[in-house]
Amino acid sequence: MSSLVSAVSTAANTGLRAGLFSLWMKAWGISWLVAFPSLLLVLPLVRAIVAAIVQPPQARR
Repeated sequence: MSSLVSAVSTAANTGLRAGLFSLWMKAWGISWLVAFPSLLLVLPLVRAIVAAIVQPPQARR
């Protein structure tokens, strides 16, 4: 996901030009360094919220 978002954002901000790939790789590296730790921090909270809202499946007989 961070790859796609950074590719679109980089292309939209710089245009389709020479060197786009290297700019995109730099942007992707930075976005991945932010996205992955954020996921690790937010995931337990999201799981707790979902568990509070959704009823667990019942065993079939």
